[in-house]
Amino acid sequence: MGGDVPLAGAEVRARLAACTVAIIGCGGLGSNAAHMLVRAGIGRLILIDFDRVEEDNLNRQFFFRDQVGMLKTEALAESLRRIGYDSELVLATERVTGDTVKGLVRGADAIIEAVDTAEAKAMIIEACTRDLPDVPLVAASGLAGYDSTDAIATERLADRLYVVGDMTSDTRTGLPLVAPRVCAAAAAQAHAVVRVLLGFPDP
Repeated sequence: MGGDVPLAGAEVRARLAACTVAIIGCGGLGSNAAHMLVRAGIGRLILIDFDRVEEDNLNRQFFFRDQVGMLKTEALAESLRRIGYDSELVLATERVTGDTVKGLVRGADAIIEAVDTAEAKAMIIEACTRDLPDVPLVAASGLAGYDSTDAIATERLADRLYVVGDMTSDTRTGLPLVAPRVCAAAAAQAHAVVRVLLGFPDP
């Protein structure tokens, strides 16, 4: 852990169990980050998404064939409950806007931005830094393609703003989204949240 002061396992579990994390977007990043956070012991998750599970999602998202057509929030909650942990799940099945972010994530100790478009990402980052400056936000930028996962890094851009990714790759250039790289970025987002909640603000 570098210069981090080690915490006892019981203390880690107690701290994380008392925390709430909001995940905006329950696709490749959000769904995979969610199950990692549940396994890490986060006590409460707010899952926010308006979309439904599609067949094409199954190659990289934490859903299953019999969930195709379900709302992503409901399908993800169903899958998370099967893990067997006692995390409280709050579902918000709606499209996020700059005016609704603050209300949707109310009570969150940290937020994960996991939406698809650059425009939506920018809107969420702007709204969170404006309206929720004291709540850590972990965003993502650059996870498309099949370049090395070593290129995926976590950067602290401001006191409470972190960005995970290679900062360059983009599906708009024709690069595909492949499960290992998407999951690596999701894991980095989830781990950044865990570190911040445990009192380690540096990536």
